[in-house]
Amino acid sequence: MRMIDIIQKKRDGLALTKAETTWLIDQYATGEIPDYQMSAWAMAVYFQGMTKAEIADLTMAMVATGEQIDLSEIPGIKVDKHSTGGVGDKVTLILAPLVASFGVAVAKMSGRGLGHTGGTIDKLESIHGFQVERTQADFVQQVKAIGISVIGQSDDLVKADKLLYALRDVTATVDIIPLIASSIMSKKIAAGSDAILLDVTVGSGAFMKNMTDARLLAQTMVDLGNAVGRKTVAVITDMRQPLGTTIGNRLEIAESLSVLQGGGSPELRQFIAELAQIMLSLAGVEKSLAAILENLSNGAALAKFKQMITAQGGDVNELLTSPEHDTRFSKTVVSTQAGYITSFDALSAGLLAMRAGAGRAVKSDALDLDAGLRIFKKIGEPVEIGEPLFEILYNKADFDADKESQVLRDAISISDDKIEIKEIVEIIK
Repeated sequence: MRMIDIIQKKRDGLALTKAETTWLIDQYATGEIPDYQMSAWAMAVYFQGMTKAEIADLTMAMVATGEQIDLSEIPGIKVDKHSTGGVGDKVTLILAPLVASFGVAVAKMSGRGLGHTGGTIDKLESIHGFQVERTQADFVQQVKAIGISVIGQSDDLVKADKLLYALRDVTATVDIIPLIASSIMSKKIAAGSDAILLDVTVGSGAFMKNMTDARLLAQTMVDLGNAVGRKTVAVITDMRQPLGTTIGNRLEIAESLSVLQGGGSPELRQFIAELAQIMLSLAGVEKSLAAILENLSNGAALAKFKQMITAQGGDVNELLTSPEHDTRFSKTVVSTQAGYITSFDALSAGLLAMRAGAGRAVKSDALDLDAGLRIFKKIGEPVEIGEPLFEILYNKADFDADKESQVLRDAISISDDKIEIKEIVEIIK
């Protein structure tokens, strides 16, 4: 085979065979195909798209370029969950132990944050002693022993994806739905779970800004997962505003802990319960929302969370006694209007938290695990003049809190009309 023939075939809108796709990925992963030819293929995909069969072939070829985790020694159906990213997204921290509290094994590899989106692994690392880097054997044994583990993504899985993503990032070929879908699903498939829940976020704080793209990505990934033998369901969730009432690493751990202790906002509890119901159903376990919410209130989910923290070296006692740490500075932002919150730019809030130290502008940036944002008012809630909207927590002496306060005021709209918002917009099977 010749790469130029494959580029030409895709440029002309023809579908590649499984053999051609496998050869393409194998050769690129081993350095035989140069970046300039691979970028030409990616741009051809941008203009011509891919068939369902091509996407499945691409995904499985990428899976084969790295290790694959074998979870077969763990009894029952193993479930995994992936979010396309958002602001204040602490879902995994609550959802994973909640699902595990019903006896369903949750084996999850998570990533770090970049830009306005936070990362589950960064949040877990704010727990003193917690180990996110584990061997594959330790990961499997922990899930087998206690039914849950959340660790960092292994560099040994799907090696072709890291190469291809770095190339797409500098060749204006990131926003190609077949390539996004294969990137996400190749890592999920290699991680070994039998069933996958996909949380596809949409809105200002999400990668997908509109429902058309979100729906297409969700359906593509669901079709892909089911085609390769993984029972897959996607939910499209609203990311027009941050999830929950905090943005930041230790802040979100504290909020998650509150939910697991029976507290937290009713909206967040309900949202997590609805996701848990879908995830449990994927494992063949049917539970009512009332039963799921009960496990958030009766300590069952909290016990599973504490069990995971202990198993991975975390200090549970310190976490329970001082989940938050004070910052050197704080700034309360108050409303200059009365009415109802009608819109909330999640992207602006996420970027502000990043500038305060809670996120990374580039991968090499150090994190301030204590920095972040508390949110006192969300869409649909009433507010009076002078009432607190936000609290910014930061340690950076050069952080311009007055300027950033105005950024937050500009991020919301207030009017006389009350509106409602639903977290789960659509379920795709």
